[in-house]
Amino acid sequence: MGFDKEASSSSHVLQVPPLPREDTPLLGQPRRLSSQSKTFANVFIAIVGAGVLDLPYTFKKTGWLMGSLMLFSVALLAYHCMMLLVFTRRKLESIHGFSKINSFGDLGFEVCGPLGRFAVDIMIVLALASILGLSSKTVYLWACFPFQLGLNSIATLTHLAPLSIFADVVDLAAVGVVMVEDVLVFLKNRPELKAFGGFSVFFYGLGVAVYSFEGIGMILPLELEAKYKDKFGKVLALCMAFISLLYGAFGILGYMAFGEETKDIITTNLGAGLISTLVQLGLCVNLFITFPLMMNPVYEVVERRLCDSRYCLWLRWVVVLGVSLVALLVPNFADFLSLVGSSVCCALGFVLPAAFHLMVFKKELGWDGLILDAIIVVLGVIMGVSGTWSSLLEIFASKA
Repeated sequence: MGFDKEASSSSHVLQVPPLPREDTPLLGQPRRLSSQSKTFANVFIAIVGAGVLDLPYTFKKTGWLMGSLMLFSVALLAYHCMMLLVFTRRKLESIHGFSKINSFGDLGFEVCGPLGRFAVDIMIVLALASILGLSSKTVYLWACFPFQLGLNSIATLTHLAPLSIFADVVDLAAVGVVMVEDVLVFLKNRPELKAFGGFSVFFYGLGVAVYSFEGIGMILPLELEAKYKDKFGKVLALCMAFISLLYGAFGILGYMAFGEETKDIITTNLGAGLISTLVQLGLCVNLFITFPLMMNPVYEVVERRLCDSRYCLWLRWVVVLGVSLVALLVPNFADFLSLVGSSVCCALGFVLPAAFHLMVFKKELGWDGLILDAIIVVLGVIMGVSGTWSSLLEIFASKA
């Protein structure tokens, strides 16, 4: 008995934390709770990225009305699937009685075991590793490379928060200036516009729209750190609506300004001059600052799988180098966005959330809920396969 008491009293000294396993959560560190305004800002910066620059070019190919309908439809579907992840996580946590699902990968493991987590991990890496594809200028990319090594060495998202807010301001300012310039150019030129581009470009435009709203890998971590979790759905809906209107206005105005002369990255249409230089600088600053935030899920995946969930500086630097090399090899930015959006983001953003929700709630859903989840899964697969084929045709055609 005396030995038992002694062992019990000293257990807090001798106890060693267990080594991370396959079921160890990706984001196991405690997080500060965020206000609604901070949650809104974090969601905005997690979703808005380089894909916005391609929207005017996409509208040129699809037509302004067809492009707008696709954009808002994808936004609504993306929001629904994001909330499916949140509802599925809450349901599983109510069963376990405590929180252990901190990321998309954790959710995949709880629903489908190691295979589910592996599938999510691979897709997150493929979806987010294309973010540095903005510039194909070798000298600029390698000039930014040392600074990116420093920013990507920051271990926590909390320390990146001030930079993220600054990036939001810069992004909105740059987009606003571009839209004002678009209006001025349209009033001067008034090019001929088309409302519908035909069915042949439907899936191409759909792929770009899907990629533009890519950010589902950050939704569960952001909901986890939200102070008012019961209001997270409303904040997410408001942010998605704002982003949709911003995307629609940016894409339509860019196409209205330059018509059939619209290029795959709209800033190249602005030509030389102070305004053009400042806008491109602002957009580059935004991408430069937000890159570490968007790569955070990738680091969590590779560090858990290769370093037992421990922070690893050299591994992060290797990932940054790999993404930089990918950016240099991209033949056409717009076609690449469509390919990634079709092949990976459809599965990550639509198929897996609906499938996980269906598997967890299958005994509680009515026929309408079961059918809706099944339709989303089938629709996601169709969009992914068709969009991938369309994007490959576009890439091969550009090389011919």
